[in-house]
Amino acid sequence: MQAEQLKLLVIDALEDIKAENIEVLDVTNMTDFTDFMIIATGKSTRQVKALANEVVMKAKAAGVQPLGVEGEEVGEWALVDLGDVITHVMTAQTRMTYNLEKLWSVPDVQSTESASRE
Repeated sequence: MQAEQLKLLVIDALEDIKAENIEVLDVTNMTDFTDFMIIATGKSTRQVKALANEVVMKAKAAGVQPLGVEGEEVGEWALVDLGDVITHVMTAQTRMTYNLEKLWSVPDVQSTESASRE
């Protein structure tokens, strides 16, 4: 599956479980280990776990085996590594604390509306 298709699959999975503030960071020119980072917020630790699980289930259904899943037990921050797309799902407080968007300093962060239409 191409990185663009995988990105859209992850966005759909997150939207299905009502993730908030989904942002897509295109990091193809910044790193060689992934093309996209998708960051989303869950309203609770339970929702963070459900969102990460939904990403894993949809990826597997599409024939993509996750390379790793971290943080599901605690639920403050879950990471799903699908190779070309790495998904970070966090509670609002955790997302504010780590501010990955700023850390990666990507000038062209896309909202899911613009990312899904490209």
